[in-house]
Amino acid sequence: MSKIIYIPDKLPTPPDQQPTVNVFAAVVEPKIINNLVRRLNQIAPLENLRHVKRVQKKHLEDGKTQIALILCVASENNCDLDVLSPCVQELVTSYKLSAFITKVCKEAATTKEEWEEQCKLWPTSYHPPTYNIDGITGFNEVDTQSIFGFMRLAIELAQSSSKSVVNAAVIVDPSVTQVIASACDHHISFENASTSNVNGETSFEKSPKSLCSHFGSNGSIIHGTFPSSSSLEKLKQSCADVSCLYPLRWVDQPLPHSSNSCCWHPLRHAAIAAIESSAARDRRLFPTLETTGDKSVEMEHMGPLTKLAKRQKIDLDNANSKEKKVGTDGEGTYSKLGRPYLCTDYDIYLVWEPCIMCAMALVHQRVRRVFYAFPNPSHGALGSAHRLQGEKSLNHHYAVFRVLLHEDVL
Repeated sequence: MSKIIYIPDKLPTPPDQQPTVNVFAAVVEPKIINNLVRRLNQIAPLENLRHVKRVQKKHLEDGKTQIALILCVASENNCDLDVLSPCVQELVTSYKLSAFITKVCKEAATTKEEWEEQCKLWPTSYHPPTYNIDGITGFNEVDTQSIFGFMRLAIELAQSSSKSVVNAAVIVDPSVTQVIASACDHHISFENASTSNVNGETSFEKSPKSLCSHFGSNGSIIHGTFPSSSSLEKLKQSCADVSCLYPLRWVDQPLPHSSNSCCWHPLRHAAIAAIESSAARDRRLFPTLETTGDKSVEMEHMGPLTKLAKRQKIDLDNANSKEKKVGTDGEGTYSKLGRPYLCTDYDIYLVWEPCIMCAMALVHQRVRRVFYAFPNPSHGALGSAHRLQGEKSLNHHYAVFRVLLHEDVL
C-alpha cells in the first residue's frame, strides 16, 4: 500500500529511555487545588515543561482519589527543600504541604508509545504530529495523489537516461502543481561531452529526458498518464551509479584513457543539477536589472560580494512585489508574483535520500518539503545516517517525507 511517512527532525527516543528532570510536588486536598494552581502558575511557571500537566490524579486501592501537584522544578545539583523560592516556601507553609521529589519527562512525546511511557511517571500532553511545519498542514486526497504522481515521475527519470539506474530530482511548485526543473546524476562521457563557454572554461552538460509527455502545455500534472509498473522494472538493476549512495566514488575512479570513457562528476548530483536548472529557468523567465538598460554597466563595476548582495535584494524586492509578471518558456506558461527567490516554497522529489552535500544545498535554496522513495543507509542526510533537518544552528528548515509506493511500482 502506498503511503507517505514523515521523517522527524530528531531520532526517536526509546519510550523507556526518555530523559527526565526532578520536580518538587505535594499531595493536596481537592478543595484548594484551583487556588494553588493559579498561584503557582504566577510564581513558578513550568516554562520548559509545557507538555507536563501540573496535576496528577491517582486512584488508590481503597477507592479514594489522591491529587498531587507540581510545585516547581528542582535544581539539578541540590534537591533540598531549603532551596525552594520564598514564594513557593510560603505556600508550602501556609497550606501545610509535605513536599517531595519526583521525576517527570524532560521532552514532549513524539509518539503515542512515548506518551504512554511518560504518563507512568507523571501525566503529560500528547499532540500527534500534523506536519504543521512552516505552514505545512498535512495531505488531503488530492495532495496525496499528486505526491505519488511526482514520485513516480522521478523514478522513471532515474532509469530513463542511461543503462544503469541513477538518482533523479524533480523540483515542483505545489501552488500550481507544476514541474519547475528536473535532472539526473551527471555521469560525464568524454565523447562530445566537454564544451567551452565564452570565458574559455570547460563545462559538462547532460540533458535529462523530456518530461513533456507527462504534463500539459502549462506544466500542470495530468493524472493517469504516469508510467506503468512494467516500465519501471529496470529499477531492479544495480544502483551502483547513484551518486548520493557513493559520494566518494569519483576519488577511486581511474583517469580516462579514451574518448569513450565515462566518469563521475563529484558535484553534479541530481539535486544540485536540478537546482542549477531551476536557476537557469528563473534567469530566462525573469531577467533582473543587471541585464537591462544602464544597470548592466553599473553591475559590471561592482565587486563580487556587492553584486551578489544587490542581486539578492533585487530578487527579494521582486518576490514581495504586488505586480504580477508572466514568463513563458518551451515547457509552457508560468505566472507568479515577481521572480521566485531561489526555491522558496518549492518541493523536491528524489528517488534516493540525499547525501549531506545535496541536503545542505536544499537548505540554501529554501526548499519547503523534501520527498524521497529509498533510504540511503550509509550517507543519507535526512533520516538514515544523519538528520540535517533538525540541526537548530541552520537558518532554514524543511519538512522531510519518505514516499512508499505500491509494490507493483517498486
